[in-house]
Amino acid sequence: MARYLFVRLLDSIPTIFLVLSLVFLAMRILPGDPAIAVLGENARPETIAIFREKFGLNESLWVQYITFLRDMITFDFGTSLMSNTPVTTLIAENIPYTIELTIAAMIIGISGGIPLGVWAAVNRNKAPDNGFRLFSLVGYAVPDFYLGAILLIVFALNLGWFPITGAGDGFLDRLHHIVLPALTLAMLKIAFLGRLSRTSLLEVMGRDYVRTARAKGAREPRVIYRHGLRNALLPLSTGLGLSVLTTLSGSVAVELVFNRPGVGRLLIDAITERDYPVIQGGVIVFASIVVLVNLMMEVVYVLVDPRIRVK
Repeated sequence: MARYLFVRLLDSIPTIFLVLSLVFLAMRILPGDPAIAVLGENARPETIAIFREKFGLNESLWVQYITFLRDMITFDFGTSLMSNTPVTTLIAENIPYTIELTIAAMIIGISGGIPLGVWAAVNRNKAPDNGFRLFSLVGYAVPDFYLGAILLIVFALNLGWFPITGAGDGFLDRLHHIVLPALTLAMLKIAFLGRLSRTSLLEVMGRDYVRTARAKGAREPRVIYRHGLRNALLPLSTGLGLSVLTTLSGSVAVELVFNRPGVGRLLIDAITERDYPVIQGGVIVFASIVVLVNLMMEVVYVLVDPRIRVK
């Protein structure tokens, strides 16, 4: 198992390298000067020159790229151009909010999507199945930022049941603040995991070993959960991995709509301000999370399906 994971980790290195290279080039190709963005258009040329010298912006693109890769390999993300705060500090302050939002959305998505998918599969072509398919269609169609704005207007502004902005202080207060953002992100997860559960279970329920279990007199719940859902877990585990990644990407829009702190909002602000070190540090964190999630999915594949051999 350890050798298998190590090989998979080595396979992900080119992906991270490509992502870092694309981010570096994109930030340098976009119009605008970070020195002017930080100091203002009325800054004196001498001040701008000193700023560019301090942060290495006057070096050639090749030298900046080599320095950038060296710093990323040593996890030296540098200092924010805007706040003069170490990037690692900014990320450490914001990433817990993104992680807790992702976990909350995934809990809601799993606890809602999989049972609904099983319910729809058991009642195929009946009212519950038709209702769920309509719900999943709406869940796929409504963008996160639009649904978040609707929930914010209805339940926060009009009804006053939930806070409008922020992340809260203390466990209960943070739980109160996270409900609407988590529901916003979870809607697509419920639709996606529900449809995947329905499709996977229907495919499994038509196989010979399921018919054999029924012929031997096994109760229907045992047939569904022990023989059906258990063997449908492999595609579901793939869907869970994809859901985690889409939740992370969707958290950017949700953090903006609900004015929550988080790495996504930190990145958007950094892009607006042309704050290179923060952008680069945030991207490497997201890329590392993607690699970690993929490695976790590889472990799940091996545990769920014994036919997968670890070489």
